Amino acid sequence: MATSLKNLSSYDPDSIPDCSEYKFGIVVSEWNEMITAALAQGCVDTLLRQGANNNNIRVQTVPGSFELPLGGQFFFESTDVDAVILIGCVIQGETKHFDFICQAVAQGCMELGMKYNKPSIFGLLTTNNLQQAIDRSGGIHGNKGDEAAITAIKMVDLRKKSRDA
Repeated sequence: MATSLKNLSSYDPDSIPDCSEYKFGIVVSEWNEMITAALAQGCVDTLLRQGANNNNIRVQTVPGSFELPLGGQFFFESTDVDAVILIGCVIQGETKHFDFICQAVAQGCMELGMKYNKPSIFGLLTTNNLQQAIDRSGGIHGNKGDEAAITAIKMVDLRKKSRDA
């Protein structure tokens, strides 16, 4: 997680497995679009920088964060993606809505990966305010989209190695 001591975009590029043959689906929430667009761009840029083929990256949008897991399920059911990355942003408000949405997306993301036996990556920012979201979508704490992309690559590689063993 991002803290004042960690930048989400910091990683050793040489430690990341080859991903040139992997296929990625990215589901992006349209809610808080200024933030989610930056997260999605960071995710795509990191995948490309690490060697993913542009033709193997598909991006689709859903109306809000609650719909992210179902969007991921559509990818797994209708394409041959190796991993799905769920990108969204929920900012704390005055009601319990924040808690319900964050919990539902986290649970849905976990269930999605278990159901399809493929990586389903939780790229949902859950922040207390807009400034924290800005700081984690390309600001002082880097970009959570970068972290989600690296996680997807590593998990697809782990799945491949487990199957080859």
